[in-house]
Amino acid sequence: MKETSGQVDISGISDEQLPVAKHQLKGWKHFAGLYAGEHVAATEFVFGATFVALGATMSDILIGLLVGNLLAVLSWTLITTPIAVETRLSLYTYLQKIAGDSMTKLYNWANVIIFTVISAAMITVSATAVRFALDIPAQLNWYPTNAAFVGVVVAVGVIVVVVAMYGFNAVSDFSRICAPWLFTMFISGPLVLMPVLANAVIGDTFVSSWQSFMEIGSTSVWTGLTQHGEPGIGLMEVIGFSWAANTITHFGLIDMALLRYAKRKRYGLCTSAGMLFGHYIAWISAGIMGAGTAVIVQKSIVQLDPGDVAFHALGLSGLVIVIVAGWTTANANLYRAGLAAQAVFKDKSRNTTTAVVGAVTVCIACFPFVFTKLLPLLTYAGLSVVPVGAIVFAEHVIFPKIGYTRYWAHYKQLRHSTPAVASWGLGLVFGFGLNALDVISFYYLFIPTWFFTIAVYTVLAAKYGAKQTFEEEKAKSEAFDNKVKAFQRAQAASLPPHQEDRSAISGALRVVSWGSLAVTVLLAGNTFLMSPDIAVYETNREQFFDVGFACTLIYFISAYWAMRRQKALVV
Repeated sequence: MKETSGQVDISGISDEQLPVAKHQLKGWKHFAGLYAGEHVAATEFVFGATFVALGATMSDILIGLLVGNLLAVLSWTLITTPIAVETRLSLYTYLQKIAGDSMTKLYNWANVIIFTVISAAMITVSATAVRFALDIPAQLNWYPTNAAFVGVVVAVGVIVVVVAMYGFNAVSDFSRICAPWLFTMFISGPLVLMPVLANAVIGDTFVSSWQSFMEIGSTSVWTGLTQHGEPGIGLMEVIGFSWAANTITHFGLIDMALLRYAKRKRYGLCTSAGMLFGHYIAWISAGIMGAGTAVIVQKSIVQLDPGDVAFHALGLSGLVIVIVAGWTTANANLYRAGLAAQAVFKDKSRNTTTAVVGAVTVCIACFPFVFTKLLPLLTYAGLSVVPVGAIVFAEHVIFPKIGYTRYWAHYKQLRHSTPAVASWGLGLVFGFGLNALDVISFYYLFIPTWFFTIAVYTVLAAKYGAKQTFEEEKAKSEAFDNKVKAFQRAQAASLPPHQEDRSAISGALRVVSWGSLAVTVLLAGNTFLMSPDIAVYETNREQFFDVGFACTLIYFISAYWAMRRQKALVV
């Protein structure tokens, strides 16, 4: 932050350190596309197999995933989005105001590591599709055993890094194009493989009723038994897993970085595009596709990687879905990692920090263990950052209601907030202590940890100055905020007005893109409904593979062309 004659030079401050300007806010379609693209990911194939391996029953899957993912949507809508919209700040910038330099740097480093590894896992999963296509041996060790596989990872990773470097708009645009197609593929895959799965269970390729569907699923997919023949997880574990899978982003408030661009608080409901259509449908679809593939290749579902499953369910389009779905998730997470790194190295641009973090990410992605260990990573990562989300929630939501001063540490010019650091540390001890004592299910540990940290931080903050009023400091802060708004209004005035592309050519391109998706679903439905025996089924499936891949190419070409025409009007 530069000062000239006592005046703050706002133009010298990075946009990432300021509240999002009004003219930069996004509509609900951006967030629906963003969350759909991120949470319909290649790792859904991994999680789909995980529930099978953990021995969930079919009824527990159908009910538990619905409840758990609804709870996740509510967590984003009621906890993350209100704070993001009211502040227009990323969590990294907000934390600087309430916790000081030392905790903020420590937390940002933690997030750089977490999101770097998650992004690496997505890239590795995407590489399994290319591995399959190039007939590169499966990588079963924790380290790479084939130089060609490393080359594939690097090629896939470079694309992810480049897209993430271009920022939120590039990530959102990429996801918006991919999301409708990803939905189409995850709907089509189970339809294509259900006849062969039905034939293996009931001796008939046609599923004539809901009871038959439940019988097939309960017998061949979600049997209620682990791979070792032992009773598996129950309904509460399924609910807990699906709710806790994204605690790092909703209870942990990491998604303030994305949702700060939302025009309205209710746009938090757009996360349902990722949770209900993404996780719910995709996890169920992945389980069915995995079981169907296991029948075809005569292997256990836990021995299959995403490339195997996707190819046998969707043909060449399946290899594309693993690559694209990995990209869409890796892009958003690498964007978050770049933001965290830029918050540590304030003198560097976000493009620079994203490039450096991206290079490290690609190196990590060369080691296959990152995606095989993704489930415990996500769970432990969520538990690690939930206390920080609790601190921010207490500061922003609870403090004004009980007469405490929001941003009190900033007003006192503290570079080190003892209450924040101590609360985070005690929250970690409490959460992981409960885990060690096995008091409650691991998937629900984030809930008592969150409430415990809120209570501890509220008590400690009161002792260190949160009860003071800071009227003079509040006035200075309000004056600065007004200058920022004026500066951003001037920026907005210099921008050309938004224009909507309503030309006949673009309209035709949109019709072609959506039409190609409709044809894909119709072909999948034909395979499901019009296959009276295995011979006809195989013919229908080959037709789906060939025409479906052509539709995939047509969709991406037409959708991208239409998007570029729209962009040309804005430039």
